[in-house]
Amino acid sequence: MKRNGLWIGAALVGCIAAVAVAAPLLAPWDPYASGIDMLALPGAAHWLGTDDLGRDVLSRVIFGARASLAIGLGAALVSMTIGVPVGLTAGTLRGVTDIALTALIDLFIALPGLVLALIITVMVGANLRNLILVLGFVMWPPVARLVRGQALAIREALFVEAARAVGGTPVWIIRRHVWPSVVPVVAAQFSISVSFAIFTSSSLSFLGLGVPPPAADWGGMVRAGYDYLAINPWMSLAPGAAVSLTVMGFYVIGRSFR
Repeated sequence: MKRNGLWIGAALVGCIAAVAVAAPLLAPWDPYASGIDMLALPGAAHWLGTDDLGRDVLSRVIFGARASLAIGLGAALVSMTIGVPVGLTAGTLRGVTDIALTALIDLFIALPGLVLALIITVMVGANLRNLILVLGFVMWPPVARLVRGQALAIREALFVEAARAVGGTPVWIIRRHVWPSVVPVVAAQFSISVSFAIFTSSSLSFLGLGVPPPAADWGGMVRAGYDYLAINPWMSLAPGAAVSLTVMGFYVIGRSFR
């Protein structure tokens, strides 16, 4: 069952990644070019219709995959870069270090992630780089807590006790014994973090704090089409479906690893 889920998730993510890479070849129209045929319904010329500025919806959905994947993968990488070392250090070392780092993790986990991202984005400004850094900063505490829990279990294992007894340093024990044992958990959490980052960035874009226009962004497209649902619902339905499929793909992969 897990293997089937892994293949399904990998197929979804692979297709979306291929679309993002080949966007200039796949998009039938320039995604940034306005036209006089505004709010057109799907037809032979525009398969998903056009938006309020006459831009082709399908082309913008295709190019929107680039921004969403960049934010998702970048934010997940930032969260791992912060959370994994903190979690490994807290779970492997004892005493004051573990207490202090655990208190820090709990402090950030107590803060609502979306609200914190919203506040920081308003302060630093909305652009692709800032979204990646803000979401990565918001997502590192769950990563650290998960890694710490795994490290706590592993540090009591006999082979770790033997390594400590023969004089192994904490850094060597982490690198040689603890880290290899938590890699599967980190891989699963990375995939789930990507899905969370894509969903959260789309939510911020819906609120007007995502990638600034005229860049193609799925969350921003959903918001732009909200006012025209009765005229051309595909303006919102198409990018909304793209977000759902991408999030589901990465989430299924993460669950399969676990």
